Amino acid sequence: MSIESPCILICSIDDTTGFCFGCGRTRDEIAGWTGYSPETRRVVMAELPARLETVERKPRRETRRQRMARERQDI
Repeated sequence: MSIESPCILICSIDDTTGFCFGCGRTRDEIAGWTGYSPETRRVVMAELPARLETVERKPRRETRRQRMARERQDI
């Protein structure tokens, strides 16, 4: 059984908002994610786009998604 997750492998927390730069979850949500019910996960996931808008800066690291897109362009 696969657990739905918004993780995009950028696990870094914005000190100002407390949200992950990659997915928008809080540390507590990330830690408890596998124990959440599917409904609770969906409720949190619905809030993530608005949270990500409040993150004040982006991390300097290249995301996995960005790297894969770049590598496709290099082919």
